[in-house]
Amino acid sequence: MAEILFVVTGADHLTLADGTEHPTGFWAEEFTAPSGVLTGAGHTVAVATPGGVTPTVDPVSLTPEVNGGAAGAAAAAAALATVNALRTPLVLADVDPARYAAVLYVGGHGPMQDLATDADSARLLRTVLAQGTPLAAVCHGVAALLAAQDADGTSPFAGYRLTGFSTAEENQTGLADRLNWLLQDRLAALGAEYASGEPWSPHVVVDRTLHTGQNPQSSAALAAALLRTLG
Repeated sequence: MAEILFVVTGADHLTLADGTEHPTGFWAEEFTAPSGVLTGAGHTVAVATPGGVTPTVDPVSLTPEVNGGAAGAAAAAAALATVNALRTPLVLADVDPARYAAVLYVGGHGPMQDLATDADSARLLRTVLAQGTPLAAVCHGVAALLAAQDADGTSPFAGYRLTGFSTAEENQTGLADRLNWLLQDRLAALGAEYASGEPWSPHVVVDRTLHTGQNPQSSAALAAALLRTLG
């Protein structure tokens, strides 16, 4: 079967508007749910991060409160522990896009810190888009698309229908007023056609080769949509 590249943030914090550092990383469910769906269908998963750093999981994403209780939290931690690729990620700058059947960007607030401005990620995005390689991103992982803008501000994603973590959801996290920018606003500024569903409900948008999921709850549905594209 095919090999799928998961691009994961290398950041362990998000710098807020007041200069303080908010601990974060990647969101557990946004890795484990798509990985489970794709590997369950017979595909393999590779992981790349900026600089090849070992990614940090957002500690909140492993709490009982967001995993349906203590058993769910333990299961999430156990699922991550089985993924050897997370402990030895590839260097994003060295990735050969032609090797992978699809690319998926994992969320968590971390991508707002690094992938939203990462030049190596931007080159990867432009290449897979031009090649017609299926591309997926979930929640704050959609922030990576911002880096693909040209110097004049033109984005290859202008005109695409997409979704990502909504302002309504960010308000409910309590971080909206503390952030330097909001993802929904920045995606709209790209010229993309942003649309969201109800907060914390699964919502996936597919436009051409681009697959986007709104929030953690969209992770498995996003992977299922990607599977349908892969055939």
